[in-house]
Amino acid sequence: MNKQLIAWINENLGYSISDKYYSKIDVWLDWWRGYCKPFHRFSYSNGKKKIERDLYTLKMGKKVCEDWASILLNSKTHIKISDEQTNIFVQGRRETEGILGANSFWTKGNRLIERAFATGTGAVTIHASGIKLVGSGSDLTVDISPDAALDFNYLSADYIIPLTVDNDRITEAAFASSTTEKGKKYLLLEIHTLDGNGCYVIENRRFLAENDQLVEEALPSNMIRRFATSSPVPWFAIFMPNIDNNAEDNNGLGVSIIHGAIDALKAIDLCFNNFCSDFFLGQKKIFMEKSLVEVTEDGAEIAPDDVHQQLFTFISFPEENQSDGKKFIQEFNPALRVDDNTKGVQSALDYLSFKCGLGNKHYQFNGGTVVTATQYTGDKQDLIQNADKHYAAVEQFLLSLVRSVIHIGKNLMGADIAENAEIEIDFDRSVIIDDTAERLQDLQEVRDGVKAPWEFRVKYYGDTEEDAKKILDEVKGIESVDLGFEDGEA
Repeated sequence: MNKQLIAWINENLGYSISDKYYSKIDVWLDWWRGYCKPFHRFSYSNGKKKIERDLYTLKMGKKVCEDWASILLNSKTHIKISDEQTNIFVQGRRETEGILGANSFWTKGNRLIERAFATGTGAVTIHASGIKLVGSGSDLTVDISPDAALDFNYLSADYIIPLTVDNDRITEAAFASSTTEKGKKYLLLEIHTLDGNGCYVIENRRFLAENDQLVEEALPSNMIRRFATSSPVPWFAIFMPNIDNNAEDNNGLGVSIIHGAIDALKAIDLCFNNFCSDFFLGQKKIFMEKSLVEVTEDGAEIAPDDVHQQLFTFISFPEENQSDGKKFIQEFNPALRVDDNTKGVQSALDYLSFKCGLGNKHYQFNGGTVVTATQYTGDKQDLIQNADKHYAAVEQFLLSLVRSVIHIGKNLMGADIAENAEIEIDFDRSVIIDDTAERLQDLQEVRDGVKAPWEFRVKYYGDTEEDAKKILDEVKGIESVDLGFEDGEA
C-alpha cells in the first residue's frame, strides 16, 4: 500500500514524494523471505508438456539479517542509566521490566534490527494511551496523566515514508501500520511533523484497504486526530544499517545489507539447486529388454518388479543380441558429484558473507576442521570492523529511543525521573571476539600501567567509576592490614 499512501500524502498534504524506492524494498523483502519469483520459478519441457517448478533455495537472505541482528542486539546488550528511578521507569530493576519490558523490546527490537537489515530502515513509534484531555475542539490539550501507558510500534522500511530529511537525518515522517478487524484490513497513518516553533505535531488518519484502494474512515473513539507535543523531542526513533546508500531515489531511507549481494544469493541457490537436483536425479535406473515387459490389453506396460514377480519365463534372444554381450537387465548409477557440489555451495557462501560484511569465512562447513585461535581471530577481522561500524548506529538508535521515553514519562506522565540522566549502551562483543583473550590483554595492560585498575572493573564487573575506585581502595586496605601472624604461621 506504499504507493497508495504516498499518493494520498502528495495529494492531500502537498508533498512531492517519489514511490520508486519501494520497488527495491519489495525485491529485498522477496530475497529475505527466500523466494523471488522471477528468479526462483522456471519452466522446462520434457518433450510432451511444459513443466514449472521452483529452484531449491537455502534462503540465505534471511540468515544474513538474522545473524547481524544477533550480533548487534541480544540479551547481553545493556542500557545503563545513571539515575536509579529513571532506570527503573525505563527498564525495571531486572532490565526486562519498565516501559521496555512492557513492550517486549528485547525480543521485538532484535526482530526490528533483522527487518532493518533486510529493508534498509527500521523504526519504533511511541503511542500514549489512557491520557487525560482538557478543553475542547482546537483548544484540546493533554493534562499530566500518571496512569497513561506507552506502547511501541515496530516498523520496517516498507511502512516508513520520510517527509523531511535534514543532513541525512529523517526529521519528519509518516508511519503506517496495519490491523485486521472482522476480516477487514485497515491502515493507520500517523504523521509526525514540526510546527513553526520546532515542536512535533502528530496527526492520525485511518483507511480501509480494499482491492488496492484506500478509503479514509473515521478514527476510533479512543484516538486523537491531532496532538501537539509542544516539544522538539520526537516520538519515534529510526535505525539504519551503517552503510552509505548508493541506490537512487532513496527518499532518505537506508539500504539493505543484501542490496549489493543479490547476485551472490543467486549463485548460492543455483549451486544448492544443482546439489539437490543431483540427488533427486541420482537414483538407480534400471533398463531391461522389452521382452520382459508385459503389455496389458489396454496397452499399458508393466515391468516384472511392478507386480513383485519372482519367477520369469526364460526368453531366447536372437543371436545378434547375444553376441554383443547385452543382458536382460542393465543398471545405471548416476554420479552424485557430492564433492564438486559442496565446493560450489561453499564458494558461493564465501562470496555472500564477504559481500554482507561478515568476512569471507563466516559460513563454513569444513567437516570439523579445527583452526587456531589466532587464525580464527584473523579470519574475523572484517566482521569485527563492520560490527563496530554498525554498533555506532544501534547505539544512536537506542539513545534516541530511551531519551524519548524518558522525556514523555517526565512531561506527559509526570514521572519522578531525571530527564538529564546519563545513558550508556554496553554491547555484547563476545560473539565477534574472544572475550578471554581480550580480558587477559586488558589485565596485562593494567599490570603494565597502561590502564588503571578501576577501568578494568568498570569494563568487566559493570561498576561505576566511583564504585570501582571505592572497592579497589577497600582491597588495598585489606592487603595492608597486619593480621598478627608470626612468620611460618598460616
